[in-house]
Amino acid sequence: MVSKEYFGEGKNIEFKQEIPSKHEKFLKDIIAFANTSGGKTIIGIVDETKEVVGIGDQSPFKMSDSISTMISDACTPLIENDIYPQTVEGKTVLVVEVFPGKQRPYYLAKKGKEDTSYIRVNGTSRPADPITLRELELEGANVSYDSMQDIGVEYDEGKTLELCKTVKEIALLNCETEDEKSAIKDMTVGKLADMGVLCRKGNAFAPTHAFSLLTENKSRFAKIQCATFKGNVRDVFIDKKEFDGPIYEQLTDAYQFVLRHINIGAKVDGLYRKDIYELPIKSIRELIANAVIHRSYLAESKIQISIFDNRIEVVSPGMLYGGMDFEAMKSGRSKCRNQAIADIFQYMHIVEAWGTGIPRLIAACDQYGLQEPTFEEFGDGIKVTVYRTQADKQIGKRTNEQTNKRTDEQTNNKMSDHKEKILEYLGSVEDASSSDIAKVLGLSQSRIRLILSEMDEDVESIGATNKRRYRKK
Repeated sequence: MVSKEYFGEGKNIEFKQEIPSKHEKFLKDIIAFANTSGGKTIIGIVDETKEVVGIGDQSPFKMSDSISTMISDACTPLIENDIYPQTVEGKTVLVVEVFPGKQRPYYLAKKGKEDTSYIRVNGTSRPADPITLRELELEGANVSYDSMQDIGVEYDEGKTLELCKTVKEIALLNCETEDEKSAIKDMTVGKLADMGVLCRKGNAFAPTHAFSLLTENKSRFAKIQCATFKGNVRDVFIDKKEFDGPIYEQLTDAYQFVLRHINIGAKVDGLYRKDIYELPIKSIRELIANAVIHRSYLAESKIQISIFDNRIEVVSPGMLYGGMDFEAMKSGRSKCRNQAIADIFQYMHIVEAWGTGIPRLIAACDQYGLQEPTFEEFGDGIKVTVYRTQADKQIGKRTNEQTNKRTDEQTNNKMSDHKEKILEYLGSVEDASSSDIAKVLGLSQSRIRLILSEMDEDVESIGATNKRRYRKK
């Protein structure tokens, strides 16, 4: 007996005792591998028992030629593959290795792509639904959906110039040093077009899907749902919110939601008090940003962030893109589904660079003594799970610094003091930004935003996220 993992990632391995008499059963997996992240079909192993029976007296080279001809005659476009013999438990099996295709979708020429553009989902091959088929067509044409013209939306110069101003302000806010700030250049209409946020229609500009998502965003599904559950199962809600509007504002709101529902303590460094969260919050923010950047905006579902006692789950609609797999992601490789959104998020310093977020998340969790995050297909989406300090209690990695809880009486008293000082300050001015309040209280801007998010009854906010101001009710 031999396991599928012997040949590679188990979900992308299929065992066949022999080539089925109905070739379509065999070709279904070949097509599905080509349309996703590749895979192997091993001939000469019984799938049910994993018994190695081999190919007997048949010539592996004649079989290879026969299979190669079968694939090229039945499938279109041409599927890239490699067929070779391998000795397993003293017997010869034939490995049919299929590589991720670049000319997607692949399908059976005689039956058409609508019915036979198979894809790989959770270790099985199935026909692509209409939305996934559209994604495959865009991949094959090397077209980014977010850079396509948003038909029916007219170009508005005032709205475009406002977006240019807004994204620069956000970029400056996200800079950590003066050198970084000095490197930020003005965003212009021409640069938006270069990024794909606008497209050219003759001599004029036209908005793309990215432009709409960054401005009014009327999409029913381009939203983030956040929920906190009691315990470790999806049963009793403690808090839930749905965030809409421009996608960069959704990101900020979702991030603040997470900060409100994870544990926080304090560390005194000399004369200064420093907030310590139980999780690497910079990496958590980038994880949410990656979900916004890499999700499928064709999919009729929303990003979901679920907080449990022992973990946080981030589910992003859309399968892995461009033949990627999780191991490639962990190593820092990246293929971007939404290039325009990725470019402008990078300009705004929301993410540092393509492909670096996942390796940094893994490294940061390791530094915090946390279990390594897990990555898995979740229906037609991707689920990333980050484990909280409670999960590490069982494996002995929990440290004093990581177990400070905001339920601690001293921390609660401090929070109450901060709220009183904020109300006192807001009572003396017409309104103020979070930066203004942070300077008065001597706290970080992110800390102030977190406190303000818990003061809905006493404080109201005015304006968009990047230029939001606060006043006493």
